[in-house]
Amino acid sequence: MPRVGRVTETGIQHSFASRVRRWLRVLRDDLWTLRTDPLPRSAWARRLPHGALCLVAFGVTFGAVAQLHGNGGAGAQVAFLIGLAQGGAVVLALWRPVPGWWLSTAAMVAGAAEVRRHLLAGGAHEFVWPWTAAGIIGQMAVMLLLALRVRARVSLETLTLTALVTYVIQGLWGARDYQPTGVLAIILFAVVVVLGMALRGRREARAELGRQATITAEERARRTLLEERTNIARELHDVVAHHMSVISIQAQVAPHLVENPSAELKENLAGIRQNALDALTELRHVLGVLRSENREDPYGLGQPGTGSAPDAPQPMLDRLDALIENTRAAGLDVATDIRGEAQPYPTGVELSAYRIIQEALSNALRHAPGSEVRVEISHDLHGLHLGVVNSRPQHPSPKPGPPPPSPGAGHGLLGMRERAAMLGGHLTAAPTQHGGFAVSAFLPRGDTPPTAHP
Repeated sequence: MPRVGRVTETGIQHSFASRVRRWLRVLRDDLWTLRTDPLPRSAWARRLPHGALCLVAFGVTFGAVAQLHGNGGAGAQVAFLIGLAQGGAVVLALWRPVPGWWLSTAAMVAGAAEVRRHLLAGGAHEFVWPWTAAGIIGQMAVMLLLALRVRARVSLETLTLTALVTYVIQGLWGARDYQPTGVLAIILFAVVVVLGMALRGRREARAELGRQATITAEERARRTLLEERTNIARELHDVVAHHMSVISIQAQVAPHLVENPSAELKENLAGIRQNALDALTELRHVLGVLRSENREDPYGLGQPGTGSAPDAPQPMLDRLDALIENTRAAGLDVATDIRGEAQPYPTGVELSAYRIIQEALSNALRHAPGSEVRVEISHDLHGLHLGVVNSRPQHPSPKPGPPPPSPGAGHGLLGMRERAAMLGGHLTAAPTQHGGFAVSAFLPRGDTPPTAHP
């Protein structure tokens, strides 16, 4: 039993020693450092906190010299050095808070030792000790700066060590015929440390909120882009399905157009037709994923109650007149300017051209009510040039709040750019000098390779 008791006692001592060594190692890592940690600049007054703390440092230096030399009995040179150290600690804490705390604490110990010598000799009757008024103010400024920028653990460590040093000097070392300031100083230091930690926590919470808001905005933009690409893919499905249907029909009819077709030709055409039918089946599966859940608005056009069927044909350039008439009926003065002879375009080009013009008119109706709009369409050998320019709004919206749903088919400029980039074209949109807005796009015929999306 005694042997077991000695083993247990040895284990407890070893565990306690390990904890002490770990705690000392943590203190060394936290407090024995010269790392730079400048005071954050304020957005409304970048240099005001620095200037105010420099004034505090000057007042601490001047007050410490006057108190130590005038009432504490210290020599002029010693009082000046101690006061300069206490004031310099405030300035140093602006950039290096932990070294600033070390300097302020060391200056306090030096001042307390010098004043104690005069107290014991009777040369400093009832002087405040061990902290002078200037020393308390300087240490409060230093610990506030420190608590604003370091972790809460480091702030509590400095507060604990400051209280321990104060207790050792006043309680254990002691003096006579003085006014004690240790308890008051520790209370004030604790208040500023708690205040600094609270302000630092609030600043970190706001910074984290800002980061989360940025991440949320990026995720929203990415989701909007994906939704717009899904809308485009949903519309282009009909175009691809149409071409595949034509291929299937042509492959089925082709053997009847040739007299005595060979078996190899029939087999190849049958294979082409079967591949086209398989492709149509897969496209129907894709369509089931891409279609909107709202059967009343399968293309997401913002027109509930239209009852349009999911397999309704996609709008082409031949339906622009109806689109423009509907826009005029909504309150816009729309003029058209068509140049060149209309050329046959791939179905995807016509669909994208229709959607771009539709979205531009929708934006004009939404953001510039009562404005004059000019739609320009130019045909040439290279492709299709589009332009939609609206003037400044002639009257405000009749109802306050968000604009009403528009007949657009996407997410404004983002959708228009995606459609142009998909075909290898380009689109620009910018305000005009007279307060309006202009959208210009070029869609190639199809011989230009599309740009790759990031």
